[in-house]
Formats: sequence, C-alpha cells, structure tokens
Amino acid sequence: MELIELYIQEVTRRLPEKNRDDIALELQSTIEDMLCKDYTEQDVKEVLKKLGDPVTLASGYRDRPMHLIGPRYYDVYISLLKMILPISAVLSLISLIGDGTFVDLGEKTVIEVIFIIIGKGIVGIFGTAIQVFFWLTLLFAVLERTDTSKDHRPLTKGFKRWTPDDLKQISNISAKKAITKVEIFGGLLGIGIFAALYFNASSLLGVYESSKDGLTFVTPTFNQEVLNAYWLLIFCIIILGVCLAIYKLLAGQWTLKLAWLHTFYQLFTTIAFIIIISNPHLLTDDFLAYMTKIFSIGEWKDSIYWGLILLVIFFAAFDAYQGFRKAKIR
Repeated sequence: MELIELYIQEVTRRLPEKNRDDIALELQSTIEDMLCKDYTEQDVKEVLKKLGDPVTLASGYRDRPMHLIGPRYYDVYISLLKMILPISAVLSLISLIGDGTFVDLGEKTVIEVIFIIIGKGIVGIFGTAIQVFFWLTLLFAVLERTDTSKDHRPLTKGFKRWTPDDLKQISNISAKKAITKVEIFGGLLGIGIFAALYFNASSLLGVYESSKDGLTFVTPTFNQEVLNAYWLLIFCIIILGVCLAIYKLLAGQWTLKLAWLHTFYQLFTTIAFIIIISNPHLLTDDFLAYMTKIFSIGEWKDSIYWGLILLVIFFAAFDAYQGFRKAKIR
C-alpha cells in the first residue's frame, strides 16, 4: 500500500495543484482495478511497472508540453537544480561573512550596517542563483540535443531508468521535522550581522541621543580592545555556526545527532558569552559614567549582568530542547 501511495504522490506532485486530488483518485482506482484481491508487494510492483515511470505518466496528464528540457532529462535537471542552488547560496553567504568590509564600516549606524549586510546577502544569493540556473539549463539543453540514444524514457537522479524499487528511496519528511532553507539562510545572515557588530562595536553599539540631525552617537558601550582580545573564541563560534548550517542543509531534517551537535553549539556560545561579559573592563568608562548619571551603579550593573546571563541560558536551553523535540517527530 505504501508503494501505491508513493507512486501516486510521485505522479501528482508534477501536476498543477488544482488537478492533483482528482488525478490521485483516478490513479488509485486504476491501480486497485489492476490488482487481485489478495495482492502481494510483487503484484503491486508489476502493476506499477505496467503504468510506467511517474514522470512519463505525469507528462501525459499535463495539458501543455515541457519546453526547453524534455521529459527524459527534466526530472534529473530539477533535482540537480534543487540540490545545487541551496549549496551555492550558502557558499555565497559564507563568502559574505568573510568580506573585508565587515572589518571597517566607518561612520555607519547599526541599522545601516544591518541593511547593508542583508542587502549584500540577498544580492549575492540572487546573483549566484542566476549563474547556477543559466549554466545548468544550458548544460542540459545541450545534453538533450546531443543525445543520440533511441531510448526516450525519462532518467532518474542516477541517470538510470525508473523501477518500482526507486520508490523505497524516497524519504517522506514531516514538515514539522524538516529544516527550511529560510532557517539556514537566516542563520547565516545572523552570523554575518553578529560578526559585523562585534568587530565594529565601538562605533556602532552605544548610547545615542536625538539631535537636530537625528540620532547622534554619544559614547560606545563596549571596549573594542577587550572584545578583540577574544577574537579566537568568536572566530570559533563563526566557523562552528557555518559548519552547523551546512550540516543542516545536507541533513534536511532534525535528527538526534543534529540535535546533539546543535546543543553543543548552544553550550559553547553560552559559555563564550559568559566569559566575555564577565570581563570587568568590557564596558567603557564613559558608558559607565553616563549610566551612573541615570541609575545608581549598584542598582543596574549587577541586575543587567545576571539578567543577560539568565536570558541567554534560557534561550539556549529552549533552542536545544526544540532540536530534540523535532528530532523525535515521526
């Protein structure tokens, strides 16, 4: 029964959404009519073999022909496109994180920096996607037109002819367990923004006051020399974050192994945060003097310190728990 459902799913997912339900019912009825009363898995395979490759069957239901890439190569082409595009986009974002412009952002404000990074990320992904799409499409268009084989039956991802056994290789991932590309790209952009803010904290993060010309930067919050002293720790966080994003992209879903790796990363970043925030010289003297005018030093400093630590631990634990919860979904 599972083979029948997978076969129908393989046919209908290639069709317009409005026609899928009707064609699924029609196919279900056709297959049941072709089977005997006490059928076996081998009987199902024989019936599916008679119906043929899902790609060919789906193309027969379509009311318009496939254009530049024909049925023989279309499925392989789409599969490769779906596989290569996200990888290329991730590599594009990784190169963005290593961009030298993050080292010196001049007089730009925090909001400007965030918009610059997001803009560069989107432009980089878009440019990479166009390049991949163009060259892969050109490759398959040439391949199809130079194919002298008399066999026009569609090929599978492995460039082989389809058999019912291919259905067993299809993974049916729950939407609640799947890792979306948006989550991965958002994570990489977040790492890029964090790196830019951390290594330019003295000119971006601090006290702003409103003036005639808008917001004016009064004094930095963090001592940049202290932050730079932990560059190796931050570098490890960035590298581990990028590696984890790549692993998520390849895995495509939450597993217990991924949940443990994710927990280790959360633990590492939390410890790093506590180490850095515990440095007594992290805040600048000017910032402390400014805040002392507003609050009593003993009232706000310790409260913020412990409040931030508890907040980071809470969100890290919650994020780690979500990983295990999703990994256990079937």
